[in-house]
Amino acid sequence: MNRTEEYIYYNALFDIYGNLLNERESEIYRLFYEEDLSLQEIADNRSVSKSAIGSAIKTINEKLENYESILQFLKKKKEIKKIIEEI
Repeated sequence: MNRTEEYIYYNALFDIYGNLLNERESEIYRLFYEEDLSLQEIADNRSVSKSAIGSAIKTINEKLENYESILQFLKKKKEIKKIIEEI
């Protein structure tokens, strides 16, 4: 998955499951994916290490993927869209 596909995928998951993240996770997610800040910029702003932010992004993405694997709302949304387009 290239960077653009990654952004689209995780933004779609965040739109659906973002409310299930805690405030800190939501903020880090938005800074990285929506504000397009680098890991280092986020780390500097939060006074933590770059690796801590990288780990947080990885954990957030894993949570979003886990929610999708259980609930499958994104998959169902895509299936409904496909059906509507066929009609």
